[in-house]
Amino acid sequence: MSNMEVEETNINNNSKHDETESLNISNDSLQSEDSTDLKYFNGVEISQLTKRQMKKYKKFLNWENVKKIKRAQERKKCKEKKIHAKLNNIEIGPSRKELNKNKMENSSCKVGICIDLSFSDLMINKDMAKTIKQILRVYTENRRAKAPMQLHLTSFNGKSKEEMARHNGYENWDINIHEKDYLDIFPKEKLVYLSSESDNVIQNFDDDKIYIIGGLVDHNFHKGICLKKANEQGIAHAQLPISEYFWMKTRKVLTINQVFEIILRITEGKNWKEAFEMILPKRKEKRDIEKDELTEITEIKE
Repeated sequence: MSNMEVEETNINNNSKHDETESLNISNDSLQSEDSTDLKYFNGVEISQLTKRQMKKYKKFLNWENVKKIKRAQERKKCKEKKIHAKLNNIEIGPSRKELNKNKMENSSCKVGICIDLSFSDLMINKDMAKTIKQILRVYTENRRAKAPMQLHLTSFNGKSKEEMARHNGYENWDINIHEKDYLDIFPKEKLVYLSSESDNVIQNFDDDKIYIIGGLVDHNFHKGICLKKANEQGIAHAQLPISEYFWMKTRKVLTINQVFEIILRITEGKNWKEAFEMILPKRKEKRDIEKDELTEITEIKE
């Protein structure tokens, strides 16, 4: 048996032993530790909780305990994955050191992307949560890019700020966060609002422009709202050239992160067709205009 195989066998055996140990962690000890730390639950003193509140409190404690065990297991799996990748020369993505270097200020790409969060009042809490979830995906893609774009959030207040507060440490992320509207931050002539209803078709992205993506999950309740806003404010607007490459059976509305990822792929050197094929949601039916071939793909689940 080779040294590499012996080393991998030892790793697997140790990981199984560690996993068993982590599962045998005493829930009672964890619960007692949490119980002494918490004097109040949802603003009510523990000793004054009703039966229903106590049930919720115990459920909360149980989840906290499970969360600790799961995090410990995830850390071990991550460590094993890195060791396995190193032994087999497998690329597992950028390291933390590389990510720290790939910051917006050091990026060769100066294309500006602004996510407009001024539509918070038009969304129920569930949709606001979906909007923030899409923004998290945007941030992840940008951080992993070799040349990240210049990313901004504007009108970051009210519901959007409350929802983002659920994600600890967002204040330290490599992203420009503004409470003000984009008109109070950027020159009007540099702004381009992206809207699928626009008659203008964009072909390339300029470093001195700021491209606005509407931060809205609307389920088609507010069709054309981004174009309407751009016209009222007297700023430029445009749509991505999807129809030049594909015929879409349904309306050409993509999520925030899909629009962002398409633009990111273009800035990385992909052509429009390649970018659309990589990012277009698979739940849409599309026809390749060049080949006149219909392609139907199964749904992507969030």
